[in-house]
Order: sequence, then C-alpha cells, then structure tokens
Amino acid sequence: MTPAGRARGFTLIELLITAAIMAVLASVALPMSELAAQRAKETDLRRALREIRDALDAYKRASDEGRVPRSPADSGYPPTLASLVEGVTDARSPGGEKIYFLRRVPRDPFHADAAAPAERTWLLRSYQSPAHEPRPGKDVFDVYSASTRRGLNGAPLREW
Repeated sequence: MTPAGRARGFTLIELLITAAIMAVLASVALPMSELAAQRAKETDLRRALREIRDALDAYKRASDEGRVPRSPADSGYPPTLASLVEGVTDARSPGGEKIYFLRRVPRDPFHADAAAPAERTWLLRSYQSPAHEPRPGKDVFDVYSASTRRGLNGAPLREW
C-alpha cells in the first residue's frame, strides 16, 4: 500500500534507463536504414542498366536485320539514348511505321543532380572505345554510372 499523499509516476532513474535503451535501439536502426536505402538504389541501378542495355541490343538487332537504315560506316548502335525513345522508321514497313525501343530513359539513381534529364545522368561508351577506357563517340554502345561510390559487393558502381 502506498501512502495517500505520495504521487504515482516514474523516477528519474527509470526515465534515464528508458532513454538509454531508446538511444541504443536508434543507433542500431540507423545503419540498417542506410543499408536498406543503399540496397534499394543498387537494385534500381541494376534494373536501369538492364533496361537500357536490352534496348541497345534490340536496336542493334533491328539494324542488323535491315529494319534501321544505316550507312556501311555505322556500327549499328543508336546515335543517342534519346533515339531509343523517339524511335526510328522501320525500313521494312511499307507504311513507314516507327520502331520504339524504350518508353523512357531510366535515370541513374546515384546521379547527384535530380533536375538533370535522365539521358544526361549516364556516361556513354561508344563502339570504338576500348572497355578499359570508355569514351563517348558517334554512337552509344554501352552506358555506365558516373558515381564514384562502391556497391555493397565492393565493386565500383561505374564498373557494373
């Protein structure tokens, strides 16, 4: 039984212990949320790279099949990323219909400028440039991230 005059409530020690437990839980949860955000961005990067690379390969196949007009000096890859979205006239179609390879160019999720157009968030590699020293050129053979960060697997994101 408690005396009638004593107020019920928490003591200072109980409040301090509760605050310490909450601080420990928060310090454990913060790195986990950062890890989850990094993993989500990496998943988006993989998906975007796969989507763009599939579209580049489809453009090349269409070019090899004679559906995309090109000169003998051309590699058969698109001149820009935007041309995958804008489409090209099908050379085999009697009605002059267009072939589209992407609905939109996905963004690089690790690009710093959110206002930049999606096709400007990627670094481009032309068909003529070597793999160990990628450079842009008159066509788009491949894309890669401009980020200098490393993935959770330890590999630099620009090498994915």
